[in-house]
Amino acid sequence: MSLREQLGTNTSGIGVGSAAAAHLHTKTVDNHTYRELKTRILATLLDRIDLQAMESLTPPQLRDELKKLVEELLSAEKVVVNEHERKNLVRDIQYEMLGLGPLELLMADPAVSDILVNTYKHVYVERFGKLETTDVCFNDNAHLMKIIDKIVSRVGRRVDESSPMVDARLPDGSRVNVIIPPLAIDGPQMSIRRFAVKPLTMDDFILYQSLIPAMAQMLGGLVKAKVNMIISGGTGSGKTTLLNILSSFIGAAERIVTIEDAAELQLQQPHAVRLESRPPNIEGKGEVTQRALVRNALRMRPDRIILGEVRSAEAVDMLQAMNTGHDGSLATIHANTPRDALTRLENMIGLAGMNLPTRVARHQISSAITVVIQIARLADGKRKLVSIQEITGMEGDIITMQEIFAFRQTGITGNGAVAGHFCATGVRPHFAERLRVNGIELPDVLFDPVRLYTVKT
Repeated sequence: MSLREQLGTNTSGIGVGSAAAAHLHTKTVDNHTYRELKTRILATLLDRIDLQAMESLTPPQLRDELKKLVEELLSAEKVVVNEHERKNLVRDIQYEMLGLGPLELLMADPAVSDILVNTYKHVYVERFGKLETTDVCFNDNAHLMKIIDKIVSRVGRRVDESSPMVDARLPDGSRVNVIIPPLAIDGPQMSIRRFAVKPLTMDDFILYQSLIPAMAQMLGGLVKAKVNMIISGGTGSGKTTLLNILSSFIGAAERIVTIEDAAELQLQQPHAVRLESRPPNIEGKGEVTQRALVRNALRMRPDRIILGEVRSAEAVDMLQAMNTGHDGSLATIHANTPRDALTRLENMIGLAGMNLPTRVARHQISSAITVVIQIARLADGKRKLVSIQEITGMEGDIITMQEIFAFRQTGITGNGAVAGHFCATGVRPHFAERLRVNGIELPDVLFDPVRLYTVKT
C-alpha cells in the first residue's frame, strides 16, 4: 500500500481559514501564512502516514511520494498558490520529513562554513570568513528542538534539562554543538561547523594562500618521515582541516587510529580505525574519555595515533605514546602561539594528577614533539599558517624553539584584506637530516630568508 493510500482522501484540518484562503487567491503568500500552511500540512501527514511504512522506502521514493501527497492535499483543499510557492512548499515538507528542516537550504550552500542558530528566530552563517544574518527561521523553539533531537539521536546522544549540552555530528562529518535551557537563557542554541563535501587538499591551501609551496613541501616531508607534530590555533582557525590535509600524506599501508570527542576527521587511507569518546548516561555512568581511548589505542598495534584535539589528561598518554615508538603522531590544541601550546600541554599534565617537577614535564614535551604548527584566522576571515617552529631541546628549565617559516602581516588594505608576506627565517631545521635519511631532500633554497612571498589582496 502506498503512502497516498494510507493517507486516504480525508484532508480535514489543513485548511487555512476563509480569510487566509481569500488572501491566497488574490496575492502571493506572506511568510506567516506560508508557515501556517506548511505546519498544518505537515501535521496532517504525520497524523495519517504509517511511519514504519516510510522506513521501507528509499529516500528518492519517499521524496516522490511526499511530493504527490502534498500536491493532492493542496488540490483537495483548493488552496491557490503560485508555482514557485508550490515547489517551495513541497521542498520544505520534504526537508522537514527527511532532513534538517529550514537548515537544509543552508546545508546545500557550499559557501557556508558555519551555521549558528540563536533560538528559533535568528540564524547566522559564515561565508568566506565573515558572519552574516539570514532570513531562515523556525516556527518556534519546539520546532527547533525537534530538529536538534533528530540530529543528536542519530549518533546515540541526548539533550534535555538533565543534560543540556551535547556534541554531535551530521552524516557528512559536520560538527554540531547544542546547548539548551536552563543553561541557554533565551532558548536553544546550536552551532554547526560544516565540512566540505570534497575534502580540501594541500593544493587548495596553496591556492587560497594559506601557505606557500615551500611550507607545503616541508610539511609533507615531515609527515612521511613520521615526525611528531602538533597543530595549534584558535577556534575556527582551521586546525582540523589542516590535520585532515596532513593525514593525506600518510602511506596507505599504515594502520591509523583516530581518537576524537565527535568524529570529524575524513581520512582517505583504507586502514583507519575511528574511535569516539562517550559522555555519561542519564545516571552519570558509562562515560568513556579520550584518555581511556588513547590507552586502548596503544593495544591496537597502531602505526600512527591521531588525536583530534588534546584538551585534558589525555595529554600525558599522548606524550608517552609519542615517546615510546609511535612516531608520526598528530594532534591539535587550542592556543594562540606555539609557546602557549607548550604551556597548555604542561598544564594538562597537571590535570592528570601527575605531580611531575616542571623540568621533567617540559623534558617529556620537548622529547615527544618536534614541530608546532600555528594556524590563525586573520581579521579578513582568511586562514593562514602564521608560524612553523621546531622544538630543539632544553636549555636549563626552558624548552628551546626555533622558527622555520612565518607569515608577517604588514597592514590592512582599503577593502579590509590583510596584507603581508610569507618567508623563511633562514634557519635550517635539525629535522632536515632525519628527512634526508628517509629519502626526502629539502633544498637550501627553501630556507632562503631573502625570498618573500607576498599575499595577493
